Amino acid sequence: MRLKLGRPDLADYSAYFDLGAAAQTERAGGSSLGVTFMGVSTLLIDDGQSAVLTDGFFTRPSLGKVLLGRIAPDEQVIDACLARCGAGHLQVEAVLPVHSHYDHGLDSAVVARRLGSALVGGGSTAQLGMGAGLPDAQIVIASEGASQEFGPWRITLIEADHCPPDRYPGEITSAVRPPVRTSAYRCGEAWSILLQHASGATALIQGSAGFVPSALSGQSAQVAYLGVGQLGLMETDYIESYWEETVVRVSAERVILIHWDDFFKPLPMPGEGSLRALPYAGDDLDVTMSVFARLAQRDGVRLSFPKLWERHNPWQGG
Repeated sequence: MRLKLGRPDLADYSAYFDLGAAAQTERAGGSSLGVTFMGVSTLLIDDGQSAVLTDGFFTRPSLGKVLLGRIAPDEQVIDACLARCGAGHLQVEAVLPVHSHYDHGLDSAVVARRLGSALVGGGSTAQLGMGAGLPDAQIVIASEGASQEFGPWRITLIEADHCPPDRYPGEITSAVRPPVRTSAYRCGEAWSILLQHASGATALIQGSAGFVPSALSGQSAQVAYLGVGQLGLMETDYIESYWEETVVRVSAERVILIHWDDFFKPLPMPGEGSLRALPYAGDDLDVTMSVFARLAQRDGVRLSFPKLWERHNPWQGG
């Protein structure tokens, strides 16, 4: 089979970047929920005062370093990104890596330390926290399916899976102290994150395009953030099953796509350019969108892409 060169053009999907901005004045007054997308599966979900953060992945080492070198959190980049999204002005209750691969967990412990947040996940994520010197009190090992309260947020972690192939499968069994080879960041536990705010707003965050059949049965979420990395290389049956086991299972009314950007490139700040889709060699977003657009129309679900750095409220109509 001939290798497909280039990458999808996000301009082809401009109509899907339709999430209205949530006013920063509403955040300042603590009167509105909002979500800020910062590449891959990193989402800051806040109510103006309290927040939770998925992943917190900002360093984004180059492909060459990932394949041949050693990787470590870039604390200068992390600080700049946390300042840009306003996390320092919020009580960030928890940092939640969706699994422990480097493109989710590399920076998570440093971010938790900076913000004074709990680092929440499985045993593999705990090893990231221990390697970063987090106090035991900030490392929370979740029980699968059990809800935990963090301020106004109820968080439930449900067993999920990584989209095939998982290049670094298995558990992390000892503390990770960067710089290390990329392979040190084993997948560990993969999660479907169910989030409920005290206001009643609910969301599913599926950071990787993998699933465990029926794992989300009986759960509900108004909004689903779906990771789509590698999904476009899968067969149509798999893509359809992924939609069924996430969007349909939880009766989501809106789907927002994440983990579609080329994370071997630095995260651009405002005025420095925009995100690009992963190259066809690593994913095919065009395939994913052709299937998802059809399923969204069939099910009456709104399908969107988030804008980088722009705080949006997916629970609002319009």
